Amino acid sequence: MKTWSPAVRGALALCALFAASAHAAEPDTFKIGGVVSLSGTYGIFGEDMRKGVTIAIEQRGGKVLGKPIQVTWEDDETKPQPAVQKTTRLISDGSQMIFGAVSSASTLAIMNIAKQRKIPHLVTMSADDKITVPGGSRYTFRTSNTLGMEQRMALAYTKEQKLKRIYGVTADYQATRDSWEWYRREAEKAGVEIVGADFPPLGNRDYSSIADKIARSNADGVALFMTGSDAVTMVKQAGQIDLGKTRKIFGPVIADETMAAGVGSTSVGVQSGVRYHFTVENEANKAFVEAFRKKYNEFPSAAAGEAYDGMSWWLDVVDKTGTWDKEKWVEAFAGSVRGNSVEGEKTMRACDHQAMQNGLWGVVNTGKPPQPAYVMDIVRVFPPDQVFEACAG
Repeated sequence: MKTWSPAVRGALALCALFAASAHAAEPDTFKIGGVVSLSGTYGIFGEDMRKGVTIAIEQRGGKVLGKPIQVTWEDDETKPQPAVQKTTRLISDGSQMIFGAVSSASTLAIMNIAKQRKIPHLVTMSADDKITVPGGSRYTFRTSNTLGMEQRMALAYTKEQKLKRIYGVTADYQATRDSWEWYRREAEKAGVEIVGADFPPLGNRDYSSIADKIARSNADGVALFMTGSDAVTMVKQAGQIDLGKTRKIFGPVIADETMAAGVGSTSVGVQSGVRYHFTVENEANKAFVEAFRKKYNEFPSAAAGEAYDGMSWWLDVVDKTGTWDKEKWVEAFAGSVRGNSVEGEKTMRACDHQAMQNGLWGVVNTGKPPQPAYVMDIVRVFPPDQVFEACAG
């Protein structure tokens, strides 16, 4: 039997140690931590986001980097504190990336944890402009809309409709307040008069007094800066006094099929920015809609479509790196292009980790079978250069 010198034996032992370490660095599963709202004001979105992610994973055979994908979902209750607690626990349990949240306040809180722990963080719903700023977090990426692009579309609608007097209703929440302030300032520059403004609390249940004030005003347009259950309640109560028959009701992201289903017939005519829509004409979207309808027997909502698109993009990029090095995933995603997005081509800006994409604007109409009873008709598509500012700094 061959006898090795102490030096050779030491080298062989070191090689064996490195091999064992390398093997240990490749986990048995790819763990995703999902933090979404399953209760609270934005609870209507969380389940749809889960559905979109599920289809994204199933369409790739449930694997990435040759390993099965495991998703653990947590409810942040539409509150930042639970979002932080649950994100921290998911990372401690081995999540290799974090997906979420819905509310911008929760997402901004999650961003800090992801940055500290150097964990990739994917955003497909929260729209606060502060999430993607030049020099922001290395680890956070947003593949969906910003509030900035949505408020620019709302302003364009105001001008095109020649609205002269606007009454604003804004959920008392920092992101929506910031969005309203931008819109108010730019609308006034364009000669539009703001005849009134209210800031009801997030999760408000009674908008009747606000609707009455609008009805007594001389406003020709009602700008709603809210979403989720707030949007459903406000539009429903406005419909009870037929406010939409005498005023144009619109908002940056007030309406989609989820809102329309909750409101009913009085949602018809409401106009809004749209983050995704199942009628977008391309092969990728057609395949997604077919898979979604087959599994859930319904058309995908905006929340589901954005979640699907973002997660599909992320997992494709990770697979192409061929490595479990998270820093390589982050580097690869920055500046990547999603040519087969369900919304048309998207480009991830390396400067701020925001996806450049088309802006969709739609109006609620009655649907035709097999569509839902009320659907968004896309009436305007804004190219990226009309809704995004140049990435400065």
